[in-house]
Amino acid sequence: MIGADGGGSKASRSRAWKANLLERADEIGIAITVSHYPPGTSQWNRVEHRLFSFISLTWKGQPLWNYQCVIHRMGATRTRSGLQVKAVLDTTRYKTGVKISDEQIDKQRIRGHQFHPEWNYTILPRTAKL
Repeated sequence: MIGADGGGSKASRSRAWKANLLERADEIGIAITVSHYPPGTSQWNRVEHRLFSFISLTWKGQPLWNYQCVIHRMGATRTRSGLQVKAVLDTTRYKTGVKISDEQIDKQRIRGHQFHPEWNYTILPRTAKL
C-alpha cells in the first residue's frame, strides 16, 4: 500500500508513475495498491509533518555545501518518538522526457477502487491471473 501526494511526479494522473509501478509489481510479483491524497490536502501527510520539521531542526541553518553534507545531516535526524532517518544519495541517471502512450496505459492492469478510482487503485503484475 502506497499513500502518495496528489501532485508532482507521483500524481494520480501521471502515466510514468503508473508505468514504473507496474514494473515494480512485475519485479516483486505482487499487486501494489495506491491511495493518493485528494488535491490540496497534501498537508495532511503525516510523514511530512512528523519528519521534515525534525530534519530542518537538525540542519539548524547550517549551509549545505554539497550532497554529502545533506545526506549526513539528514541521516543524523532523530525524532522525539525514536524515528530515525536513513538517507542515501541516488546517483542513478534517469531518462527524461519519456512518453507513455495510450496503448501502454491500456495494457496496464490497473483496477480502480469503488471510491474515487482516479485516486485509489491497484496495479496488478502481468503474471497475476485476472
